[in-house]
Amino acid sequence: MTNYLAVIHKEKQSDFGVSFPDFPGCITAGTTVDEAKDMAQEALQGHVAMMVEAGLALPAPSRLEDILKNPDCQNAAAYFVVGVKMPKKEPVRFNASIDPDLLSLIDERAKQFGMTRSGFLAEAARKELGLRG
Repeated sequence: MTNYLAVIHKEKQSDFGVSFPDFPGCITAGTTVDEAKDMAQEALQGHVAMMVEAGLALPAPSRLEDILKNPDCQNAAAYFVVGVKMPKKEPVRFNASIDPDLLSLIDERAKQFGMTRSGFLAEAARKELGLRG
């Protein structure tokens, strides 16, 4: 999950607007702060998914210190973090050589867990690397 900062704007006679300094054009609003936060999660997740689908690079999250220097963000009512689950990427096929006895053990264990060989090896690699799937 990647965390991006959101900015809540509020003017008299308006809803709570939310913008994302790292994603110009991605905006949403809510009648309450809680609704605005919920809408922000949905808006940013959809925006990121469309960018990934279009093959566009996602920006690195900005630091709060940098956002506070942005004139458009200086009159914000609040700042908060929105976590975005990165869309799954298509798997990449590769060739590897491995001891046949080890491969048999891998296949047996994968079958016990109801997994494919590829899924088992990927999960073992994630665990060894300290990553979450």
